[in-house]
Amino acid sequence: MYAKIDNPEKYKAAFYLRLSKEDFKKGDKKDDDSKSIKNQRDLLENYAKEQGLMNYTIYADDGYTGTNSDRPDLQRMFEDIRCKKINMVITKDLSRLSRNHIDSGNFLESFFPEHHVRYIALTDNFDTETDGYTCEMAMFKSMFNDLYAKDISKKITSVKRNKQKQGLFIGGKAPYGYKKSEINKGVLEIDPETVDNVRRIFQLAKEGKSCRQIAVIFNEANIPTPAQHAKIKPSKKRGVFSGKWSSERISAMLQDEVYIGSMVQGRVKSLSYKSKKPNKVPKEEWIVVENTHEPIVDKETFEKVGIMIKSRNHTRCCKHDFLLKGLIFCHECGYPLGVSNRDLSGNRKALYFICRTYQRFTNERKCTTHSIRVEYVTEKVIEQVKSVCDKFINDVDFNKLLEQINKDMQEEKIKQGKDLITLKAKLHELTAKIDSAYDDKLSGIISDDMFVRVYEKYTNEIESIQNRISDIKEKEKEEKPIDIEQVKSLAEKFLNANEYSRELLVSLIDRIELTESKEIIINFRFKEFDI
Repeated sequence: MYAKIDNPEKYKAAFYLRLSKEDFKKGDKKDDDSKSIKNQRDLLENYAKEQGLMNYTIYADDGYTGTNSDRPDLQRMFEDIRCKKINMVITKDLSRLSRNHIDSGNFLESFFPEHHVRYIALTDNFDTETDGYTCEMAMFKSMFNDLYAKDISKKITSVKRNKQKQGLFIGGKAPYGYKKSEINKGVLEIDPETVDNVRRIFQLAKEGKSCRQIAVIFNEANIPTPAQHAKIKPSKKRGVFSGKWSSERISAMLQDEVYIGSMVQGRVKSLSYKSKKPNKVPKEEWIVVENTHEPIVDKETFEKVGIMIKSRNHTRCCKHDFLLKGLIFCHECGYPLGVSNRDLSGNRKALYFICRTYQRFTNERKCTTHSIRVEYVTEKVIEQVKSVCDKFINDVDFNKLLEQINKDMQEEKIKQGKDLITLKAKLHELTAKIDSAYDDKLSGIISDDMFVRVYEKYTNEIESIQNRISDIKEKEKEEKPIDIEQVKSLAEKFLNANEYSRELLVSLIDRIELTESKEIIINFRFKEFDI
């Protein structure tokens, strides 16, 4: 028996209807389900007819979860309540109003009473005008609704994660350059409308263009942005660069493994089932499945472009462009070298390297100028690289080299294994020491202040060890099988080049250091050159 309404003419009622995807089990038909919007409406209208309630307005949120209150018609109803247009709210059950027990408590115990609103949940036999057992149980029912929502959320998350691990695409919009297959669900196909733009972005980056320069080229050509192509509505608060290509967008695309045929998902997750705010996930926890779809660029190009982008992270200078940009550092302080433009005789100008630490702390003499012409250093670097490449091609016994490199790698692997065992044992020892110190504190052997000092000391050591363990594991991931032919090819390409590009230099060189005495130290990317 539903709640009885006396004097129905004094009420201006709101019928609130809500339905979300999780309210249906697989195989249910929306039109036949008792929870459907239509059936909720029919139930409430029949109840109103029986009770003689003639003055009512219907508010419906179809496709909205009950775990948060950010629903358009719910908020519209609340605004009408504040404006005194509504003094009664009726729903099919408590879960239609909310599946969040905190929100439910706020609505039932605060918002509705403060605005003199009577609330009825029909099938839960709940009426705020009744001061009986059913009202007291409302909060318990609300908590059960909350737990139900939490359980559904976990199941949905688990299903999505399993699909991600299978390499199936579960996003709403396909990455720029791809489209979702109409035949194979969860599979990406190349989009003929945008694929050439992606290839052009990678080609321009490979030629040495910065992300900012590529963005300018695309904006000048009036090429639609990924958001515009996907027909995503722009934000109401439109900025100056809204609808424009940005260096951040270009950079993200150039580092996205989706373009070499790998499915990369799980980069963000919600803080909880109640909050949809995205939270960034550490890169090592991303779900990456290789060879799930046709690549747009080859792996070699992708890796080269990635190295070039990374090298630019070392330089903040946008005013001057030079071949060694992002590669050259001060040997003494370790910071990237800056450049300054100096006037020479005959109205000539020349770029000079200068230590940034010296620039910032000249009076403190924390470093020296390292002042030397960029052109001179560049020539010397090319000479050194040529010399190393020439010796590598003509003087190296490649069989012996490969044997030596494999031996070194094996020895390094054994050493890393031993280091990991030692560090993990030390970690266990420090944890035991903290436990022992805590027992001593409880027993009164040491004071609280002494325990805090001991605890801070040991936790700092633990953090340091954990960082060293992470570094070793990261180094293990980065180690790749030796490809002598690839190294030979790069060396020959450099020797035969008529003109040198940043792409070629970055492919060979990891870092260049300039000493106070103007000595140039080159660290190559390949151990083969060092040997």
